Amino acid sequence: MADSTDVLIIGAGHNGLVCGYYLASRGMKVTMLERRHVVGGAAVTEEFHPRFRNSTASYTVSLLNPKIIRNMRLYDHGLKVVLRKVDNFLPTTGADYLLSGAGGLTRSEIARHSPKDAQGYDDYSSALESVIAILKQWILRAPPNAGGGLSDLLSLLKLGGGVGRLQLEEQRNLLDFFTKSAADILRRYFSTDLVQALFGFDAVVGNYASPETPGSAYVLLHHLFGEAAGVPGAWGHAMGGMGAITQAMAKAAREKGVEIVLDAPVDEIIVERGRAAGVVAGGKAYRARQVVANVHPKLLFERLIPAGAVTPEIDRRMSGYASESATFRMNVALSELPRFTSLPKSGDHLTGGIIMAPSLGYMDRAFIDAKREGWSRQPIVEMLIPSTLDESLAPPAAHVASLFCQHFPYEVPGGWDARREEAADHIISAVDSYAPGFKASVLGRLALSPLDLERRFGLVGGDIFHGKMGLDQLFSARPILGHADYRMPLPGLYLCGSGAHPGGGVTGAPGHNAAQAVLADRRKLKRPRSSRA
Repeated sequence: MADSTDVLIIGAGHNGLVCGYYLASRGMKVTMLERRHVVGGAAVTEEFHPRFRNSTASYTVSLLNPKIIRNMRLYDHGLKVVLRKVDNFLPTTGADYLLSGAGGLTRSEIARHSPKDAQGYDDYSSALESVIAILKQWILRAPPNAGGGLSDLLSLLKLGGGVGRLQLEEQRNLLDFFTKSAADILRRYFSTDLVQALFGFDAVVGNYASPETPGSAYVLLHHLFGEAAGVPGAWGHAMGGMGAITQAMAKAAREKGVEIVLDAPVDEIIVERGRAAGVVAGGKAYRARQVVANVHPKLLFERLIPAGAVTPEIDRRMSGYASESATFRMNVALSELPRFTSLPKSGDHLTGGIIMAPSLGYMDRAFIDAKREGWSRQPIVEMLIPSTLDESLAPPAAHVASLFCQHFPYEVPGGWDARREEAADHIISAVDSYAPGFKASVLGRLALSPLDLERRFGLVGGDIFHGKMGLDQLFSARPILGHADYRMPLPGLYLCGSGAHPGGGVTGAPGHNAAQAVLADRRKLKRPRSSRA
């Protein structure tokens, strides 16, 4: 006998947990099937070296939507987020460095390098303000759906109305951030390499591109929507690592009655009479009225949907869905804190995101190297040392560090199984050039190539965003034009992961929005048919 439920959710990552919570809160019976032994997807905390724990993939908090935090009562369920004492630290191999943070620190540090750039920072912040305000309105809404009905037309009118209320210069800024390269925009406001790099880094995080690539300015914007501990634009640390977020979400979901089944990889979606009717997992059938996929779109269309269940045109389109972020992710156990040449003493700067990429030109060369030579000769590295804020992650006097590294493509000469450790050594040497002695302080490490990220977390091509955040795969075109409203081209099937609007990051927004689509369709099914006299 097959198990039966109202809604089946494939994958207990953070968006699946959010979606399940909202559906169960409305009285629906929800079952989640997770292929791993733990909930959380890419937002998990795991031991990687004896007595050393850290976030394994996603590694910092800002984009998680405050409405979702409130609704799920995540703080009541054990989540605690603390702010970095300094937002960012950009060292060099010489004496120069740049800090950014709250309380006027960013502006004063920019002014220390260039009074003209400090004025540019004011103008840049003003340009961003109206653009981000418009985009924030659409984080928890489905975008207008091409080919949709009246509701989608109304959504389009609302979007147009919001843009229409902007001043002309604000509309120009909106167009710039959607179409131009990050470098084009940043050079308009700043002339100092380190200052440009501070803002340009967000344009290449998880984005296999140069800051010179048209459209990279939008990726920069995507990282500015959030807040941490109630502070807009701030970045923070979840005490206990990113797994603390998804553990709190699981508690909230279970409290509403969501059943979470672990070690249950889904093999195929059951299709009957032209609609999704359940799934098969481990040889067992699970039946449901609606199926929600919290998986990468390519996994959904190429592995889970049976052949012939969607049109050949959809199959062709999804086979071309671009997915590669050229990300290499590493955790290291450290015997001591690193000492940077440009700022060698311990201090608050070590609680921030330490960005080793001192100019836009450096970032551009990293991209070109990866294209030509297999990976970057001088990689872009962001290092976080969360144990400076959270002593639970490491033994006394020791530390853990997260290394998020670009650009390391999915296809590398010789294959990743043969070259993983070589790349890890290369990255550690790169950090050592900024902080001599770092290499000697490494006690152990977990190195995850793009292939490892795919195998462990289902991130096809190693793409941390479930698909490139290019202009052709954003908003109404995510994951495919005509199906941006979370309803897939198979009746009864929905997408709630980062491959849906608004895209990647630990936001919870796709899960929230997909739940609204499921609930709206249930209301339509329950609506009584009108009768004629």
